[in-house]
Amino acid sequence: MVNFLSGRFIVSAEKLSQCPGLNLPEFALVGRSNVGKSSFINKLANNKKLAKTSNTPGKTRLINFFNMSNKLIIADLPGYGYAKVSRAAQEAWQKNLEEYLLNRREIVSLIQFIDARHDIQKNDIQMREWINIKGLPVFTVMTKSDYISRAEINKKIQSIKKEFGGEVLPFSSNDNFYVDNVTDFMFKLCGF
Repeated sequence: MVNFLSGRFIVSAEKLSQCPGLNLPEFALVGRSNVGKSSFINKLANNKKLAKTSNTPGKTRLINFFNMSNKLIIADLPGYGYAKVSRAAQEAWQKNLEEYLLNRREIVSLIQFIDARHDIQKNDIQMREWINIKGLPVFTVMTKSDYISRAEINKKIQSIKKEFGGEVLPFSSNDNFYVDNVTDFMFKLCGF
């Protein structure tokens, strides 16, 4: 049986000073636009309408916070790699996101999302290098795993581990099979 979390949206924040103070372990979701971060949140909560999904890249412009069963917080960050906004707006986002990622005490781990259907992109590598340089805790979720065969999933996991190291967990918003593995790992990091 799949153990879904009860999720609810809390607030959107532009910068660290606007983030909620809930004293719960927090996971910050990072990844390219349209990699499946919103679908991930919706799947964990078994609620397709909790986090807004879009076919248009760059829709998430703020840090969106979700309370998951009063056990942990998920912070959905704007996707990198694509956004139809000015250079000045992109620089402001980058400054605000860096401040959040480097100074938010509640963060237990970042979760970097990689699309199983594609090779790791240059901006994924740049993001991981920045995370590693800053010494931030991180693991990888490989989204859209239902689009490739089970044999390919294992090969892809090994490829990502070779590039990034650390834990790599397959996931699909269309398949309940992966939900418990991801939530169990998150709970373990929280000390539950």
